[in-house]
Amino acid sequence: MKAPIRLLVVDDHTLFRRGLIALLSQNDAVTVVGEAADAGEAQRRAAELQPDLILLDNHLPGVLGVDALPGLREVAPASRVLMLTVSEDADDLAAALRGGAQGYVLKSIDSDELFAAIERCVAGDSVVSPELTGKLVQALRATPRPDAVDDAPPPDALAALSPREREIVAEIARGGSNKEIARRLDIAETTVKIHVQHVLRKLGLSSRVQAAVYATERGVG
Repeated sequence: MKAPIRLLVVDDHTLFRRGLIALLSQNDAVTVVGEAADAGEAQRRAAELQPDLILLDNHLPGVLGVDALPGLREVAPASRVLMLTVSEDADDLAAALRGGAQGYVLKSIDSDELFAAIERCVAGDSVVSPELTGKLVQALRATPRPDAVDDAPPPDALAALSPREREIVAEIARGGSNKEIARRLDIAETTVKIHVQHVLRKLGLSSRVQAAVYATERGVG
């Protein structure tokens, strides 16, 4: 059997944190190895436990979760971070993804979707709540990085993609996981993974989120 995903839960609201831990404990695929109520404690626990995934709230005492990301990534570089928050602020969303978070989902998410998001993040997928995709695109358009011109794929980069790869890009822009894309296109999940790798290489991008934003801005999807 596959080892359960080891989680560190970071949230300053004790009632919510304990309730979340109780919910997570009902699923044998995950195990909560630690909890924290602020950024300092989260960094110490992450360094000690080296969890597979850190569930991180954005509103912590004295510091935003997005501002705690560099410290967490420094002490636990192999740990994925999934933001779990009430904030629908586009700037928070963009900052979290640029800061190295693997995903960003709202606390209104249902339990099945949360477990799926956790598994996708640990598998290397980037996860964003579907209702926030539009805000993400707007935020990245409004606040380009200083190196955005150098990093952006050339205008004709999409022309280098095969028809199947364009289909894959469109599915990524819709937020589909590899498994969902495989089912919709009736191909093997391993084939999807290979196509995604080719797409990212051809577009000169490093993540599915970047590919989703790039495709959405160009009307693909």
